[in-house]
Amino acid sequence: MSENELLKAMSDLFDKKLSPIERDIKDIQLTLENETNKNIALIAEGHLDLSRKLDDALKVENEKEMHLIRVNRLENEIRRIKEKINVIA
Repeated sequence: MSENELLKAMSDLFDKKLSPIERDIKDIQLTLENETNKNIALIAEGHLDLSRKLDDALKVENEKEMHLIRVNRLENEIRRIKEKINVIA
């Protein structure tokens, strides 16, 4: 077998071994593009929605807290006014 024939045979063998690997790599790339990346995007959108809902819930909770503070302050004012009325009466 000549050197050229040997190189050709080795090249063919190398190509034969690489072909399945190239297909596997292409398959992995397609899976990443078509499935994994899309699924990550869907999950991210879901997290954004949850974050918005949490922000809305916290806003309501903050408003509730402010109302409780105001009610507490008004109750104390009424108590002081009642005490003053009782002193005067």
